[in-house]
Amino acid sequence: MEKTGYFLTFEGGEGSGKSTQLRRLAKNMERAGRRIRVTREPGGTPAAESLRVALLSGVAKELGPLAEACLFASARADHVRQLIAPALADGYDVICDRFSDSTRAYQGRAGVSASQLDLLEELALDGLRPDLTILLDIDAEQGMKRADARRQSDNADRFEADRLQEHEARRQAFLDMAKDDPDRFVVIDASLSADEVEAIIAKAVTERLEIQFAPKLTQVSS
Repeated sequence: MEKTGYFLTFEGGEGSGKSTQLRRLAKNMERAGRRIRVTREPGGTPAAESLRVALLSGVAKELGPLAEACLFASARADHVRQLIAPALADGYDVICDRFSDSTRAYQGRAGVSASQLDLLEELALDGLRPDLTILLDIDAEQGMKRADARRQSDNADRFEADRLQEHEARRQAFLDMAKDDPDRFVVIDASLSADEVEAIIAKAVTERLEIQFAPKLTQVSS
């Protein structure tokens, strides 16, 4: 695919602050004169949002991890074709909350093989890869405490409700991917304050993508 914009993704476990930092980065990049599209996975298009409901509600859980991975890939294929690829071709920078690395960390940990995940990515991505993946790393127990506080009275979704050991295993899966692909990933300590994390992300984006930010970063409420 032809693209002129940058494709950035945020990854990390539950409670790592992805949504907050994504919004802050989008505002700071806009202040730097970039045109931005913000999106999420699963979701981003009407069809993919419908699949999001089935996946996060737990309806698809009984089908098994491979079926879940296929549903994620189906949502991702529509997302790439309908939103991400056209935006990148039009010169927008696209910032996405989760992408294919999450499928590897979650469904890969649940037993879907690397070869199966490779095939699903080949079918869904049409060669698209993020230019930069920001991994917000946090101890699983601390992350889940944050996630619980954020939800307040809301019920945990399909993946938030998993055991702590599973969350920590996914964290390690993300770290392993970052170790194997250091040119794409930047790993950031998400236990730091939101302002500190924001500043580190801005520095990484400047160094990796040569985007110059305004001296004073824009603060977006958490």
